Amino acid sequence: MPEDRHATDPHATDRHADDRPVALDEYPVHQAPLSMKHHVSGDRNVYDRCIFHVFDHHGRALLIAGLGVYPNAGIIDAYATLRTGDRLHAVRASDALGEDRTDLAVGPLRITVDEPLKTLRLHGDPDPDDPDGLSFDLTWTGDFPAVWEPHHTQRRGDRLTLEGRRFVQAGRCTGTIRAGGEEFTVTAGEWTGTRDRSWGVRPLPGEDPGRAEEFRPEGFHWLWMPMRFDDRFLMVVTQEDADGYRTLNEALLVREGRRDIQLGWPRTDITYRPGTRHPERAVVHLADPAGKPLEVGVEILASSPLAVGAGYPPAADWQHGTWQGRGWTDRRVYDLSDPAAHPLAAYGVTDHAARFTLEGRTGYGIFEHGSFGRHDPSGFADHTSVAP
Repeated sequence: MPEDRHATDPHATDRHADDRPVALDEYPVHQAPLSMKHHVSGDRNVYDRCIFHVFDHHGRALLIAGLGVYPNAGIIDAYATLRTGDRLHAVRASDALGEDRTDLAVGPLRITVDEPLKTLRLHGDPDPDDPDGLSFDLTWTGDFPAVWEPHHTQRRGDRLTLEGRRFVQAGRCTGTIRAGGEEFTVTAGEWTGTRDRSWGVRPLPGEDPGRAEEFRPEGFHWLWMPMRFDDRFLMVVTQEDADGYRTLNEALLVREGRRDIQLGWPRTDITYRPGTRHPERAVVHLADPAGKPLEVGVEILASSPLAVGAGYPPAADWQHGTWQGRGWTDRRVYDLSDPAAHPLAAYGVTDHAARFTLEGRTGYGIFEHGSFGRHDPSGFADHTSVAP
């Protein structure tokens, strides 16, 4: 009788595994007549992921961490970066996607959901070969309800390139971060945490863009600002085309136990560092429902380009949703003192830890910004244009 290798080889592939239910199929959460293992869309670009920001109020440290699942590519990956001074410590991990979608772990990085929409834990195991490598153990607690961002779609010609649903939340963090011989004690009063959860369809690297390249936009201008104050949470997001036409817009004031308040059509005046598109400060102009003007001041504390270390386009060394083989982990340290060493960073979104002021209140959050190509309201004529 031939040997049954599936009985002796734990890594052997079971050809019938796709026919079996997974644990989530026990619960009444289905949105389509499919196992929860499968997405209702066959699009290779289907994704489901999260991002966390943890930072101190003095600009000394900015941790960004996230995890993503790409069901139709069969990939799970995660990353964490820590900006301290001019050093960016990065850990990235990727693997084959398993059947347990509640197991939010890959390599040394994992997320544990203690209480949905309230308390999560973020873990980054230390590198046994490098005691000075990035590691962390944090508890993230939401202080305000999670709120929806607008349904987000983008097309190039007739081709749908992005359709995403997102919620955002602000809170506090406690725990420890270690890197480069330093240890940061994260406390609720001196550190802030924000997070974003999104899913849908988003371009993965490696696909032939086809005729959609004929419709490449002349410019793209993006702002995403979750702002946490002691008694309120303010969320502003805008996206504009080259001529300033707005394709995404939201300004929302959130307070526990009260109805959310819409704050009109946000307009942001940004002061850029001369010779760049790197923001140094800004003023966000809002209005309450009665038309009373509101101004939010923005002071940049620390900056982390998502195209360096974190895997966001146009990162050159690794991008989300790309197959790296099983059990892949990569650790490295980037020197950010010389912008010329990372020329692609300027063509990707940058997350800035920031201090915000509003009507005598001081808050903290993220000023995420990307401006590429032409943007008439900012005076940028093309991809080479920078602030005077």
